[in-house]
Amino acid sequence: MAAQPPPHPDHHIDLKTGVVPLQEADVDNDPSTPAAGAGQPLWLRILLLLLTMSVFIVALELMGDGIKGLGKSSFDLEGILAKATGSALLGLITGILATSLVQSSSTTTSIVVSLVATGVLSVENAIPVIMGANIGTTVTNTIVSMGHITQPVEFRRAMAGATVHDFFNWLAVLILLPLELLFGVISKPATALAEALPGVDGGGLGDTPFDLLATWIGGTLLGENPWLIAGLGLLLLFLALRYLVVILKSLVLGRSEGALDKYVFGKPLLAMGFGMVLTFLVQSSSVTTSLVVPLIGAGVLTVRQVFPYMLGSNVGTTATALLAALVAISSGESAALAGLVIALCHMMFNVFGIILIYPLAPIREVPIRMAEFVGKLAFENRMYAVAYIVLLFYGLPLFLEFVL
Repeated sequence: MAAQPPPHPDHHIDLKTGVVPLQEADVDNDPSTPAAGAGQPLWLRILLLLLTMSVFIVALELMGDGIKGLGKSSFDLEGILAKATGSALLGLITGILATSLVQSSSTTTSIVVSLVATGVLSVENAIPVIMGANIGTTVTNTIVSMGHITQPVEFRRAMAGATVHDFFNWLAVLILLPLELLFGVISKPATALAEALPGVDGGGLGDTPFDLLATWIGGTLLGENPWLIAGLGLLLLFLALRYLVVILKSLVLGRSEGALDKYVFGKPLLAMGFGMVLTFLVQSSSVTTSLVVPLIGAGVLTVRQVFPYMLGSNVGTTATALLAALVAISSGESAALAGLVIALCHMMFNVFGIILIYPLAPIREVPIRMAEFVGKLAFENRMYAVAYIVLLFYGLPLFLEFVL
């Protein structure tokens, strides 16, 4: 048997576990998946990457559409959200549960806007729900990380990369929710700004090609059967994920990852801006954050590199709702002001979270360290990852909904 090469001098291996720290791990340390396709021309590998990413996005859209369809027939989402008037904690938990069930913060936010417009929810009661929606929407990329579950080293990295988004949103809530309850740091400026803005003329963004394709597949080919739509989405998701990892590894062996470091993820502000713009264009933070999970799993990117990108996606996902609210104001819709206030609250929550957390290194390290710890637990026992998703996004919120 051939001798193993010595470890890279920059890699400090934990002698107890034999594990390379996440921030130092790279694809060369993970022999679990072959880098197939490395001998193909670069242009062909890039084309295959784009095609596979397109299938990946359509799969996410199908899975989301199917789950929404199941939700409409299984529970009254608007009724669940309407109950979020008792306390801030109940509102937060309701936002997490509702968004985890439909995997779409946009759906939750839209219903909250209508409830505020009709007087069922006040703006103050709606803000914890919006914060909860920010946490609940991260379940999608955490589920995507499960596609690496058969490859322990990849799974460890992917799980850490997915959950860093969760922990940042939790930390932002822990800081900003008390400040909002005590001083109205989000609701007051959002209301004042909404009343001051004159609105704009024009139209919002239409459906993306991925939305249209997913709608056509679900409606025309699958007869709008939510079980078939969700099942096909899940199947395509894991197939696309597997091929994504293979193609990404072939690109890494060709050192094409240098372009990512140089032009996208090399500088935090650049990565943050890229995440913001891409999410605005795709109109889904679930899609843009899920796209980088295979990159982390394959060792192309580290948790620290994608962290600012995910924060940018948090802000980018609010831009579409904000634009739509401004358009509604110009058209004189009755619920327009309520929609604009909620959209501004959502945006301010994400912007304030970045301002308060990211510039301060000790606080910035908290979600990264916690995500790395979860990744380590998932590496040791994969059932910890399953328990994390089931309990944090569904079990605990359901229990608290029942108790509260």
